[in-house]
Formats: sequence, structure tokens, C-alpha cells
Amino acid sequence: MKIIVTAGGTGGHIYPALSVINKFKKEEKDLEVLYIGTHNRMEKDIVPAHGIKYEALEIYGLTKNIKRDIEDVFLIRKSYKKCLKIMKKFKPDVVIGFGGYVTFPVIKAAHKLKIKTFIHEQNSIPGKSNKVLMHYANLVGVTFEKTKKYFKNDKKVIFTGHPRCDEAKLAKEVSKESLGLNPNKKLVVVVLGSLGSTSLNDKIVEYAKNINDKDYELLYITGKRVYDRVNQKEMPSNVKVIPFYDNLIGLLKNTDVVISRAGSGSLNEIIALKIPSIIIPSPNVANNHQYYNAKDVYEKNACIMIEEKNVTKKLLQENVEKLLKDNNERNKIIKNLENFDVNNSTDIIYKAIKEII
Repeated sequence: MKIIVTAGGTGGHIYPALSVINKFKKEEKDLEVLYIGTHNRMEKDIVPAHGIKYEALEIYGLTKNIKRDIEDVFLIRKSYKKCLKIMKKFKPDVVIGFGGYVTFPVIKAAHKLKIKTFIHEQNSIPGKSNKVLMHYANLVGVTFEKTKKYFKNDKKVIFTGHPRCDEAKLAKEVSKESLGLNPNKKLVVVVLGSLGSTSLNDKIVEYAKNINDKDYELLYITGKRVYDRVNQKEMPSNVKVIPFYDNLIGLLKNTDVVISRAGSGSLNEIIALKIPSIIIPSPNVANNHQYYNAKDVYEKNACIMIEEKNVTKKLLQENVEKLLKDNNERNKIIKNLENFDVNNSTDIIYKAIKEII
């Protein structure tokens, strides 16, 4: 069996794609996988590191700069033609997209060649690419039931849950010692998306610099975009700063509290692993979708949610300590997280794709 997978830009698109690839590898003995991504975003490094054949497209997201957008339209057409050539040579049985602007020419080319296509929407509100690509896809998978209403032809939309839930449960636990952390102290992990957050970073640093007298450790995974700036700061001995960690789900199995954005992947990993969390939705995303990703979880008392405009070092510290020390609060959140669990997402996606093939 041959499959082409496409997703790009952020870990929120890339990691669910890798989860589904892993499922296909498990089920298909003679599987051949080709991943099509951008030439300059994080997937160009992450995907080949997993031993997956990679083709890069020079393509950029559209902006409001007319000159730049004209150039980008030319590159989209060029990428589309390149995808046609790749697919004629590779001859995939199916093309699978997980979001990001790079998926547009890939799925469109597959449709042109009458190759079966499946796209997956991770967020509660669909991105621009998937809204358009629904017209070219044979089947659409969604993480949230409520997302179905955004797609007009709901007959080809199925509820799958998020592929990272399965991966999170199966992941091998990462020891604290492997990261130079104390196994006898509770651990708080701060992770603000694969790229990090320039807008929230200063508030996190301010909080981190003032916990030297606390009996827990803090691991701040900054994202590559802001690591250099944070790494120059002098931090207490119980704070460790790293730019990125590839096996985050393994580490989260040994984490007591996580402070996170509300990207769908991060949120579903938290749900799958039942981790008490402080969720800070990014306001700088299309359609404010992170807020709506987290809204149901917050309203059902399965997390603490703080809007970015309200974040202070005092509020962070108070809520971290409540989740670490108040057993009633911790147990309530853990119990409520069970209401959101979706099992076998990759199995649902795999079987659905096999059916359309």
C-alpha cells in the first residue's frame, strides 16, 4: 500500500499526521509513505528524523500584502504542478491531509488525478485550507462533534477524535532524571506550542524567576522562537529551560501540572493523560479557535482556563499551587477529564480510509 501524507507549519498539524502514519505502519506490512511538506517549516526536520521519505514545496501562506500574495499564488500553482508529477510517479492509493496551507496544492492535485483523499480537522473551528479542501476530499474527519456544522456536506464528515490521544496513552514514560530533574519533586511543565509564544513569554519568565523558594520544579519548554531570549535570563535552580522536546507525551506521563495553550493536539494529550492543567488559549489564531477548543473542557470543570490578557505571575502561582496541593481540586479535574476521552481515533481513521479506498 502507498500513502501520501501532508501537513505543515506547526506541531498541531504534524504530530497527528505522524500518529496516523504509525497506525498505517502497524497495520500494513508493505506500506510506502511519502510526506509532502514545506521547504522551511518545522516538518522538514521532524518528519525525516522519523525515517519518512520527504518532498518539500516552496509555498507560503497568503497575507494582506498584495505584491507578496501575487508571488504566493504563483508558488501555489508551481507546487500544484510539482504535486501532479510526484503523484504520477509515486502512484498513491490515498492522500491524507492534516491541515496547514501546504495541504492545498497536494489535496487538489490528488483530486485532479482521481486519487482518494481524506482530510482531518483538529480544531473546533476549521482552518481556511480545510474549508476549501472539503470540496476536493472524499472524507473529512473531525476532532470535535460540534465541528461538523462548519462543513456543508455533513454526509462525508465523520467524528474521529484526535489521533494524539491514542499515541499519548501508548507512549513510554520519560523519567525526570533523563532531563536532569529531581524525581522526588513534583513537576510543572510549561509548553506554549511548538513555536513558543512571544506574547506570553515575559509573563511566564516573571513567574518562573520567583519560585526559587517552592518545593516543586518547573520545566519551561519555550519553543525555538523565544529560547535564546529566555536562556539569557538568570533562573532559580528549580527551573529548567529547553527549546523543544520531541517526546513530550512521554514526559507528560511524569508531570503533575501542565500550563499549556489550547491547540487541539496539546489539549487532547492532556485529556488522554488526565493531567490537571492551566489552559491559556492563544488570542492570535484564526477565528479565536483555541478559546473554543478549550471552552467545553473549562465549562465542565476539567481544567483551569485563564485568558491571556488576565495572566499575571501571581495568578499563575496561585493556580499552580492549588493544583499541586489541593487534592480535592486535582481529583475533581481528573475525574471530569474522563468525560472527554475518545478512544481508538487512529483506528477509526485507518478503517475509514480503507473503506474509501
